[in-house]
Amino acid sequence: MPADQPTVLVVEDEAAQREVLSYNLEAEGFRVARAENGEEALVLIDEENPDIIVLDWMLPNVSGIEVCRQIKTRPETRNVPIIMLSARSEEVDRVRGLETGADDYVVKPYSVVELMARVRAQLRRARPAAAGLRLEYEDIVLDSETHRVTRAGSALKLGPTEFRLLTTFMEKPGRVWSREQLLDRVWGRDIYVDTRTVDVHIGRLRKALCQHGGTDPLRTVRGAGYALG
Repeated sequence: MPADQPTVLVVEDEAAQREVLSYNLEAEGFRVARAENGEEALVLIDEENPDIIVLDWMLPNVSGIEVCRQIKTRPETRNVPIIMLSARSEEVDRVRGLETGADDYVVKPYSVVELMARVRAQLRRARPAAAGLRLEYEDIVLDSETHRVTRAGSALKLGPTEFRLLTTFMEKPGRVWSREQLLDRVWGRDIYVDTRTVDVHIGRLRKALCQHGGTDPLRTVRGAGYALG
């Protein structure tokens, strides 16, 4: 399983719908985490660090609206795109869902093809490199399609791990990533790697970024992790 495979959290209490959604998302190349209620979703978002959430409005106990509200009020999760699914087709419900923080609103019954297109559209915003887009930060340019990186116009030589690390940082400049989050994103969840390995590769990335001069753009945040800028 590729380490940089985007993760979708599917929150749906109807087992059949949950499986259809999961099957189609996996066929599109996503890694899927599943939750059948709001409480489980709020636990999984911390464990899985998803890139996108597909969230049903009508959930037992904690509603999808409340789950959405909690996710969007927390600084560490507020930027995760949420696509809300609902049988409520009235405009007032759509407005309420969007005002609560949902990034998109899809009425049931929906076309799976259309929903997949909406997921990909949200992914382009959340994980631009996964969609093959070019990333820029100050004088650093990363082309995720050709796997080339330049700084101030000069080509940089990066190993594959350093390239994935830099991609992660450049997708969300300023965000502080813990060593554990970087392990999940860059190495993958199925591989055991010591957190000290992250420090080694950060050192290599710093050296690569400064191979033609320039200041070190990476920041060490004591007790928290690393950030770009």
